[in-house]
Amino acid sequence: MKETTGKITFKGGPLTLLGEEVKVGQKAPDFTVVGAGLNPIKLSDYDGKVRVLALYPSIDTGVCQLQNKRFNAEAANLGDAVILSVSCDLPFAQSRFCAAEGLDKVVTASDHKDVEVGTKYGFLIKELRLLARGTVVVDKQGVIQYVEICPEVTDEPNYEAALAVVKKLL
Repeated sequence: MKETTGKITFKGGPLTLLGEEVKVGQKAPDFTVVGAGLNPIKLSDYDGKVRVLALYPSIDTGVCQLQNKRFNAEAANLGDAVILSVSCDLPFAQSRFCAAEGLDKVVTASDHKDVEVGTKYGFLIKELRLLARGTVVVDKQGVIQYVEICPEVTDEPNYEAALAVVKKLL
């Protein structure tokens, strides 16, 4: 499996990403993750819609919580776009957080089982077996239109840039 170094850090310390980094213009790789009810969710389940992959390390950290709250709030203005909130947390932890915070617009998805999103999109952190923070926007035809991997894991993503792309695609 491909390893990439020098792309991200955690509190300044370098980390290694595993998998093939996706690029704008390529067909989005399909994947299967685990949903809130332990049901399988595929990217292809949302074919024909604009899809936002909001990727993050763990719902148990403040920055990840802020990221989920922000995308949930923005979802109300995004028509039929789907925001898949993906981490390697167990589905129970994701659901518990969303229920406690009243988040009902993002679709939580756990990559813990097979880390398909992590490896197919190049977001899996080798040293932690968690996902790097970032955003991928996939258009209605299944083509990637935006990719951000946050250089510092503890920084929030560039919401404005990702949302501008989403709004152009709607």
